[in-house]
Amino acid sequence: MHITGNCHCGAIRYEAEVDPQEVGICHCVDCQRLTGCAYRVSVGVEPGDFHIQTGTARRYRKIGDSGRPSDQYFCDTCGSPLWRVDATGASIAIRLGTIDQRQAFVPRHQSWTGSALGWVNDIRDIPASVGE
Repeated sequence: MHITGNCHCGAIRYEAEVDPQEVGICHCVDCQRLTGCAYRVSVGVEPGDFHIQTGTARRYRKIGDSGRPSDQYFCDTCGSPLWRVDATGASIAIRLGTIDQRQAFVPRHQSWTGSALGWVNDIRDIPASVGE
């Protein structure tokens, strides 16, 4: 599937060819801190299928809970987390929220569930509204 995406301010734009089955949720503490959220949702992509159209992302190297380094890329203007590259450069994980076609994706697996916040599996009873 062909996708496009960008950071919040639009300074960085990218496009990629992805497999819609390669969507996962990570509950590790690092992902919670890096996203400021309960978990991270990413779409895997092969390096040759990912292309930056405009801008230059900033890199932050983090040693994960797994003990392996990973490079986190973000916009240095608006701070949007954009994608992650493993230490070998063999895999890229694009942050779902930055993808223009994000409604088309459904997570297929979860990892580091031992770090998951207790409430994430059942939010149906939390009051909701369509807008603000």
